[in-house]
Formats: sequence, structure tokens, C-alpha cells
Amino acid sequence: MRAEPTRRDGARAWPRAGSALVLLLLLGALLPLAGPAPAASAAGSGARAAGLQTAQQVGQQVGQQVGPAKAASRPVVRVGTEGTYPPFSFVDPKSGDLTGFDIEVVRAVAQEAGWNLSFTKGTFDSLFPALDAGRVDLLADQITINPDRQAHYLFSTPYTYSHGVIVTAADNHDITSLADLKGRTAAQSQTSNWTQVAKDAGAKIQYVDGLDQAAALIAQGRVDATVNDNIAVLDYLESSGSTKIKVAGNAGDEVSKQAFAFRKSSATLRDQADQALAALAKDGTLAKISQKYFGADVTVPNSGKVKVKASDTGRSTWQVVQDTAWPMLREMLKGTIPLTVISFLVGLAIALAVALARLSTYRLLDVPARIYISIIRGTPLLVQLFIVFYGLPELGVRLPSFLAACLALSLNVGGYAAEIIRAAILSVPRGQFEAATTIGMDHWQTMRRIVLPQAARIAVPPLSNTLLSLVKDTSLASVVLVTELFREAQVAAAVSTRTMALYCLAALYYWVVCYIISLGQGALERRVGRYAT
Repeated sequence: MRAEPTRRDGARAWPRAGSALVLLLLLGALLPLAGPAPAASAAGSGARAAGLQTAQQVGQQVGQQVGPAKAASRPVVRVGTEGTYPPFSFVDPKSGDLTGFDIEVVRAVAQEAGWNLSFTKGTFDSLFPALDAGRVDLLADQITINPDRQAHYLFSTPYTYSHGVIVTAADNHDITSLADLKGRTAAQSQTSNWTQVAKDAGAKIQYVDGLDQAAALIAQGRVDATVNDNIAVLDYLESSGSTKIKVAGNAGDEVSKQAFAFRKSSATLRDQADQALAALAKDGTLAKISQKYFGADVTVPNSGKVKVKASDTGRSTWQVVQDTAWPMLREMLKGTIPLTVISFLVGLAIALAVALARLSTYRLLDVPARIYISIIRGTPLLVQLFIVFYGLPELGVRLPSFLAACLALSLNVGGYAAEIIRAAILSVPRGQFEAATTIGMDHWQTMRRIVLPQAARIAVPPLSNTLLSLVKDTSLASVVLVTELFREAQVAAAVSTRTMALYCLAALYYWVVCYIISLGQGALERRVGRYAT
């Protein structure tokens, strides 16, 4: 009779060994990709703050010149930028440092004005909410001045003059001017100035995150065109070498002006920036930076023909994947996984409390629990992230990016897992409660010793599915300025334009994490099911 459990355990040893072998093979396949990063890359990226999508470079240039004591006394100015908009703001594929025309200009301004800088990267559509919520102090991302923005923000003296162009498929000969966009579909960033230009021309708008996505949609025939800055388009064409899209014409004759954007309450900071820009223009620093990137001085009107050097050339797709594998793995280990673990554990605690409240006969507990579950399950996770990160500061609660993401994800997990736990508790036969009462157990003793252990066995599979979904949901955290695996892939794709390869690599990383969780789920199910009848 005792030999049967031994045979059963022996039978289980084979699938366990097989799972371990598969896991080792997966890790072995990924290690060559995620080998040690180049020294320059490690040094450059090591300056990023853990858990935030920030490139903390406090006093990078100023501190070297004025010494640690003076640098430490300078005010820290938080700069919001995309980091995915070459040649203005992007991550250098060789060094891993945040660079670009706008980045060099704002660093020069900081040196002149006596600021220390802290860079925060985010999608373009998240930059203005971050400025409104006090998450950053200024925006340096080719922010075009227009009347709507001037009504809400302060702008510095313009430091770039450019014009818009219309981009279409190479074989499209029907669109050559803004008038031709009427009734056509244009791919645009939601808060970009060029989006309004396309709307005014009568185009239907398909919102995207950036120029690289817009170009991909045009090449695939999903949209007809995009309107964007001529310099950014030239850089994309040089970097990608794409022959599937072309510049079809100019977006009017109007010259657009780009400047730093500030909150209305930051007049002093804006004035300091203006004084610094005037000094940099006078001593030729702005012209020197512009010549470096464009072969012309775009800091003044009528700068002449712009010549853009590609932000990323000479690397094969395999080299791009190899160079990006380690940064992506690093962000998975310090961003995606901690975010998942913390959010799931806190979410489970919330879920258990809410589930018990739902089972309570007291309406004071039951009704709030019902409302909480209804709100969480009835609203998108993306909206919940925005409310926690951008909405709470209006109520005086300003959480760091990582904590805000953890809170939103935990609340989301709690809403869904609460119903799973409640259903698991209700599935325990009623006779168990009656038997526990018969032997003298009170309600909480019955729950803790009899009901919850059995409910846990029932809840493991659906809760594991919740955990797997959470791993993938962390990819939304970039909208609240959190660095995680998918955001790192987006940053690399913006410069290299190897979108397919990098997104497939990101998918592989997610799959490996989910597969490991699935192995853990199987082991946990076997453990809690040992005493099941």
C-alpha cells in the first residue's frame, strides 16, 4: 500500500525533468542574445533610475566643470522627452545614452542657466499630462508653438524652425498637397501639432505612437499618409533605407517654430531658459549643435537645405537584436518582473479582503465591495493608470511612477481576483461549515482552517491566469513613465527601425516568463491537490 505513492511520485519525476530541460534550453537560447552589453552601453544605461522610465543624468556636464559642491547646490530641472524621436531625442544605439538635437540644446541651456537636469522619457501623448501633473518641469521634444498650446503653457524662445511634409507610399501619385488629404486617412500622434494640420486639411486620423509606426502603416497600405516634421522624416528615410514610402509634398508654406514648454506657473524657469538661449545664440553654440545634426542652422528662419545624418546605420538586423537583447532583459528583470510580483501580491491581499466583504451579510461591507468590483471590471486598465498617475496629483497625492503603476495594477488585480476567490469559497460544500460548527469552531476558525485551504486549491488555475495576464499588462506602464520590457523595445525600434525583429524578441521574453509561471502553476496544483479526495 505504501509503494503506490512512491510510484506516483516517480511518474511525476519525468514531466518535472522534462519541464526543467525545456527551461534550461530556453535560457540557453537567450543567454547568447543577452550577453554582457558593451562597456559604453553599460556605462550609459547604468545611469537610469530603477523602475522609472527616466535617464537620470544630474549635473552630467555642469558638475564636471563647476565641481561637486556647486553642482549639488544647483536646482534640479526635470525634463520630459520622448527618447524615440530621432534625430531630436533618441537613445544612442552604441552608448545607450539619451542624445539628440533637443537633448544637446537643453543641456547647453542647463549649463548656461545653472541647472542640474533629470530626464524623464515617455510617449509624446503622455508628456503634456506629465507636465500638467507636475511630474516634469519642461518639455524638450520639438514642441511646436500654436495658439491652443499658448493658452495653456508658457514657451521659451524658439530654437528650431522647420516645415511639415506629407509622406505617402512610394507608388501613391494621388497625394501631393494638403488639399489631397481630404477624405484620406492619415496616421498621426494624438497630441502632435501636425495632427491638427492633417485634420484641418480634411483627413481622417488614425492615431499612432510615433513616426516609425506611421511609416509602417503607410508601407502596409493601412493608411494613406502622414504629416510630420521634414527633419524627422529625412532622418527616418536615411536610417531605415525604406523605398516603400516617400516625401510627396510640403504641408503648406508656413514655417513652424519649436520651443521648450513650461507650466504657466513656471515663468521664472522660462525666463532663465530664454536668457540662456539668447546667450547660446550669441556665442554660436546653438548654430554649432545644429550644424552637427543637420548641416545647417535650423535655429534661425530660412536655414537652407538640411542634410540629415542617419541616427543608426551599418547594423544588420541580427546585430540590432544582439545589441538590444541585454537592455531588454535588464528592463524585464528590474521593471517588468518586480512590477508583476508586487502588484500581484498586493492585489491578492485586496482581493481576499474584498471577497470576504462580498460574502458578508453586512451591507456596509457588501455594497462597497460590489461597487469596487464593478468599477474595476467596468473600466479599462489604461484609464485606471491615467487616473492614478495623472489624476491623483490634482488631489494632492503625487506617487512616483513605479508606485503609481503598482497601485493601479494592484487595484485591477484585486477587482478581478476577488470574484475568483469568492467563487472558490462558495464552491466548498456547505456541509464543511456545519461540520466545523459541530466541533466548536467559530466562523473565522472555520474560514482559516477549513474553507480557505480548500478554496485555495480551487482558485489556483484561474488566479494563475490572472497572473499571466498581469505580466502582459505591465507593458501599459510606459504611459505613466515606467521603464519596462516593451518600452525598451520601442526605444530601440525607433532608432533602428527593425520593428519586427525587436517586437518578436520582446514577445519571446514575455513567453519565457509566462512559461516559467505555468511550470510553477503546475507544481503548485500538484502540491495543494495532494490531499484532495
